[in-house]
Amino acid sequence: MRPRGAEAPAVAPTPQIEIPAPAPDASAALPHVTETQPGIASVGEMVEPWSFKEFMYRNRLSGENVPAVLVRLPSGSAGQRAGYWAFSLNAPFDNCRLEYVAEIEKLKTDYGYLAAKHPMVGNPCSRTVFDPLKMMSIPGGVWVRGGIAQGSDLRPPLSIEIGIRNGEILADRME
Repeated sequence: MRPRGAEAPAVAPTPQIEIPAPAPDASAALPHVTETQPGIASVGEMVEPWSFKEFMYRNRLSGENVPAVLVRLPSGSAGQRAGYWAFSLNAPFDNCRLEYVAEIEKLKTDYGYLAAKHPMVGNPCSRTVFDPLKMMSIPGGVWVRGGIAQGSDLRPPLSIEIGIRNGEILADRME
């Protein structure tokens, strides 16, 4: 209660709390490859040997988006499937994320792999290095790309089958 004619006391304004915006999801900027939209890149984008493009692959079986990389190999022509390798960045059998290492010096310093002559794939958790130019047999008599050049991982990265149609590189399915 206040006496007549008295003004109401000034109320301090409620402080505004600023909530920081969430960090942008890096995967949102990557192409998302699905069964209905399988395009990763155009052949014209991947002309140079060892050029690469990251993308997200929608796994048909699990429904999850899998981080992946498409690499232009030095063998095969740009218009042929054999000229490319696509693989999952999820390491098989553990929770580590693989990386495509284009810097030869990083392979030497971070992985201790002194024989590197070209880009490779590394598992930073186990320090295993996979060579995109080597093939490796896995149980069942299946040959897969990305043979182990150094380290103790059980197998190379999971491959994504590539197709080419009308100058577009497509992700058909994951092994």
